[in-house]
Amino acid sequence: MSKPVALVTGGSSGIGEATARALLAKGFAVYAVARRVERMSALESEGVHVFAMDVTDDASMVAGIERIITEQGRIDVLVNNAGYGSYGAVEDVPIDEARRQFEVNVFGLARLVQLVTPHMRSRRSGRIINISSIGGKFYEPFGAWYHATKFAVEGFSDSLRMELRPFGIQVVLIEPGPIRTEWNEIARDSLLERSGDGAYADWARKAHGVMERFDEPSRASSPEEVADKIVKAALAKRPAARYPVGRGARVITTSRDLLPDRVFDEVVSRTYGTR
Repeated sequence: MSKPVALVTGGSSGIGEATARALLAKGFAVYAVARRVERMSALESEGVHVFAMDVTDDASMVAGIERIITEQGRIDVLVNNAGYGSYGAVEDVPIDEARRQFEVNVFGLARLVQLVTPHMRSRRSGRIINISSIGGKFYEPFGAWYHATKFAVEGFSDSLRMELRPFGIQVVLIEPGPIRTEWNEIARDSLLERSGDGAYADWARKAHGVMERFDEPSRASSPEEVADKIVKAALAKRPAARYPVGRGARVITTSRDLLPDRVFDEVVSRTYGTR
């Protein structure tokens, strides 16, 4: 049999880079894509196929899927990992930036699903692994737009799982907690850029400090830990619908399920100093 084929988006750093390596080690023919293709030279030297793809550019996505099908004849696993967090008070975040976050985190993910599904359906097999977040289960101040995208990914994936099951295509959600990647720095810096002055300044600076602490090794997990969970989801005969992963991820998601809104609000408010 030929090698199974995996496509990993957001492959230039963090979880995507670690996932490409982990799948390669398990015998997959791996394609890693990102806008910053120059940052994937190490992966290419290790045997990963790399090329540029922008998940906000339809032509880029169409061409990328066509390339893989031409070269390999199939795509067995799609890992929708591309995404970012842009923080700030809702009134401070320009609506164009809010739209861009949805374009990257939701609509780019969904478009790739549309593009790979016919190929998977024709073979009556395939696995779509969508990287969500514990942020798709709970909420925090100044992350409204980001959390909205991840709540959307959760609902989208649950519905998609039902639609594609009759065709032998399985849909899995990965829900990372705090992970040591550049995501946190980008998110918290955008918070200060947008809300570090003005009406929300005091609370925004407190929230920035909280987010900084989540980079500490005792509070955050490595991208490799997430990659291992993705590989498990890719190889399991009957994968779970969702996999929380990382320090505190299961505790947080379980707490959100069990605690009343008023109590959970109080916990979050105390954590971020917005009482």
